[in-house]
Amino acid sequence: MADVLPLVEARLRSALGEPDARAAVTFLGTDRIEVLRFTDGDIVRYATLGMSAQPMADPTAVLADPVRGPRAELVLSVRSGLADTDKVLRPLAVLAASPQVEGVVVAPGASLDVGEPLWPGAPFTSVLVAEPGGLVEDLELDEPLDPVHFLPLLPMTPNEAAWKRVHGAQALHERWLTNGTDLRDPSRKSVPLE
Repeated sequence: MADVLPLVEARLRSALGEPDARAAVTFLGTDRIEVLRFTDGDIVRYATLGMSAQPMADPTAVLADPVRGPRAELVLSVRSGLADTDKVLRPLAVLAASPQVEGVVVAPGASLDVGEPLWPGAPFTSVLVAEPGGLVEDLELDEPLDPVHFLPLLPMTPNEAAWKRVHGAQALHERWLTNGTDLRDPSRKSVPLE
């Protein structure tokens, strides 16, 4: 079976350019997760590398399939220079390791919470997983492997996360759009939820 990660990194480089920094985090009992940083003008993008090495397993399955199952990496885009967003590396690695550690399948519409600010002073402790296919195209793999999806992460304030739990991801997206919310602003306030 071909190693997936070199193909994933090549796809990230072709879509986002050369990374200007990378860091690796290893949690006990998990594979190594790297976070690559790409700078494009005033936008900084952080992409995980390592989450897609293994397919995500259905937590209700008795035995995890080592070949079949969804594969993904996470991509976070923020405006640079407004906050110390480079401190997001560890929380991103924690989120990328969650399928291995907690047996969850990360999919669009899901909320992921790290339980602390994503970076120092951040008004966000969680993210909304958005639909793939925009910034970085899916990476098709040889059969029987599922493609790798590059899932954008949209930071949510605690109020937005609570509102999303009640009303759903689509309603929160619509609220953001209606209010012209800049989801890349690392210090933005919560969208009006009344």
